[in-house]
Amino acid sequence: MDFELPEELRILKATLRRFVDNELIPIERETTDGEKLKPQYLERFERRAKELGIWQLDVPTEYGGGGMSTLARAVVWEELARTIAIPARGEGITGPSARGILYSLQGEMKENFMQLMVATDRTKGSRGGISCFIVDMDAPGVKLGACYETMMGDKPWEIVLEDVRVPASHRVGAEGEGMRFGQQWLNIGRVKHGARALGVAERCIEMATSYAKQRSTFGRLLAERQAVQWMLADMFIELQAARLLVYQTATRLDQGEEAREDAYVAKYYADEMAFKAADQCMQIHGGIALTTDLPIEKMWRQQRSYRITEGASEVMKMVIARHVLKTYS
Repeated sequence: MDFELPEELRILKATLRRFVDNELIPIERETTDGEKLKPQYLERFERRAKELGIWQLDVPTEYGGGGMSTLARAVVWEELARTIAIPARGEGITGPSARGILYSLQGEMKENFMQLMVATDRTKGSRGGISCFIVDMDAPGVKLGACYETMMGDKPWEIVLEDVRVPASHRVGAEGEGMRFGQQWLNIGRVKHGARALGVAERCIEMATSYAKQRSTFGRLLAERQAVQWMLADMFIELQAARLLVYQTATRLDQGEEAREDAYVAKYYADEMAFKAADQCMQIHGGIALTTDLPIEKMWRQQRSYRITEGASEVMKMVIARHVLKTYS
């Protein structure tokens, strides 16, 4: 088993590392307005994404995109997550993404829609009881409800459905196949969660180590204190383990293998690991980490939210436990 990235991905990773270090990190506190890139930076970064070969990385080549493998995308997501210059959520700088469901749709169903999972047979639950529909956002009865301000800076909206009629022709696949479609998309999303977590943890280790080598308290550098050394060691060990989990899951998905449990484990472990790394980085820095002069507080807030979104950590452990009980006697 080869634990090394292919040469072309090692080159891509090194190229993106230079891009992030030289062009993004130096200006990372001035590029966004809330959770949106300012127009002048968006234009510049999108131009660079095209030059770097990561534009529309998740869109198949037959649709005009980069057609990158899941592992290649994981490398990109990992490296870009080392900076807060790019919003953690949303399209980022790699262009409009094409959601997985688009490749299952025909004709007008590809335009102006909401993806909706519906319980069509509650007696079957998730095993054949959930169907996927495409709902026109302009349909009668569809309206926006409350807009929520989050600690991460983004603003999700509540969507209200009142007596909305959806034609059977807008069902995606057969009745009861909703979870089958959903799992395909969620696996990729969980790899993205894990890959982002790798980048966050890597940056936190970099910042914590650099600060520990400079900051003295009571006549000794923080780097000389065992309590700090052990935090750095834990961060490093857990990052290595998480990277193997994420890369393995991405590789299995690229090979067309069933990797649902791998995705659960990678998402759970990497998200928990990165939040712990951000928290320990904050602890090592002390009070200065609580200011907005450093990116630590923003990484901490974002990473805390990822322990909830796309499957809370408790849900991940629940399904992992179910797998363990089924597999082992």
